[in-house]
Amino acid sequence: MTPRGWALLTLAGLTLALLVAAALLIPWHRPPAPRADQLAALGDLPADQVARGREFRSALRPAGWTAVAVGLLVALLLGLTPLGSRLVELAGRPFGGHWAAQAVLGGLAVVLVADLVTLPFAAWRQSMLTRYGLSTNGWSGWTVDLLKSYAVSAVIGAVALLGFYTVIRLSPRWWWAFGAAGAATLVVLLSFVLPVLVEPVFNRFTPMEQGPLRTQLTEMAARDGVPVRDVLVADASRRTRAVNAYVSGLGPTRRVVVYDTLLREATPAEVTAVVAHELGHAKDRDVAVGTLTGALGAAAAVVALYLLGSSGPLLRLAGVESVAQPRAFPLLVALVTVAGLVSAPAQALMSRRVEARADAHALALTGDPAAFEAMQRRLAGINLADPDPPRWEYLYSATHPSTVERMAAARAHAREAGR
Repeated sequence: MTPRGWALLTLAGLTLALLVAAALLIPWHRPPAPRADQLAALGDLPADQVARGREFRSALRPAGWTAVAVGLLVALLLGLTPLGSRLVELAGRPFGGHWAAQAVLGGLAVVLVADLVTLPFAAWRQSMLTRYGLSTNGWSGWTVDLLKSYAVSAVIGAVALLGFYTVIRLSPRWWWAFGAAGAATLVVLLSFVLPVLVEPVFNRFTPMEQGPLRTQLTEMAARDGVPVRDVLVADASRRTRAVNAYVSGLGPTRRVVVYDTLLREATPAEVTAVVAHELGHAKDRDVAVGTLTGALGAAAAVVALYLLGSSGPLLRLAGVESVAQPRAFPLLVALVTVAGLVSAPAQALMSRRVEARADAHALALTGDPAAFEAMQRRLAGINLADPDPPRWEYLYSATHPSTVERMAAARAHAREAGR
């Protein structure tokens, strides 16, 4: 069998494994609360809060979706015309056109061009966050965070690009197999590394101070049977008024992170509800599941890129002879961009189901649906959320249930518990 035949067989196997993992590990049996209950919850929210949230989201929407469209157009322009390959050549020219220079500098140049083209839309978003009082970060702080993001992406990207094209040179016929294994390994590695090496670049994390709340949270985690390395507080207030919490890491790097804004704005019962939600993610190993599906998806993507990139018409459009050339990297970016946009609704749906399960876990663990609903009200009010967003936008990109869905779920839990 030829390498292409093995690649087709491997892609079929990876796709099947990804579908099986999604079918078995994603809680598909958790549909949203009935629409009537959602509308009742919406009617109980303050009208001015709903109006302000919708006004804010409407202000963000045009620039946000325009950025997506422009990013797609730039990716297609660089990937499906000779412009991208010429940019890669230009980046490598000071180093004699060496393949490593083209791979690393050319690849980073392609990504940087796409980022710079969409930078005005990011600045517009920051201006809206400032206008509506959600951002506490001035333009200097925003610029510093942006440069930090570029630097981190450049380091990770340089390592990935150099490794990818080194594999291609060492194994020109079977690089797709080694590349798929490397991509999967990188996803797993980043799940361990990001919490301890990358997250501190953007925020300062300190253990939650000793007191009744910390004791209650640690006791709740122990009662839930969830090993958590620590409960940390992030200094999010230096850049935003938004409240949030999350769980990250695997094994020894797992920790629950709470924004300092959440501790300032919410009651202890509401903070407990949020942390119980995060413990639900840890209990059901959602980070591990996400890492597994991400690794399978990354491996499948590398094999698919090998197969699609071997298409004669695509290669001619890109002005390259082989997808294995560093000059073909813009073509790979274009294919990945299109795939990401097409798969976004499925990814959002899986995320919503996982988040709904964590909500149910929080309700069962705390036994306090009133605090959970109060927290959802507070989250929506402070974060200026649209509690019932447009259906098309919700289905395409919402990673969490809407505010009214979560409120309705809390009320349904209260009814079932006889509260």
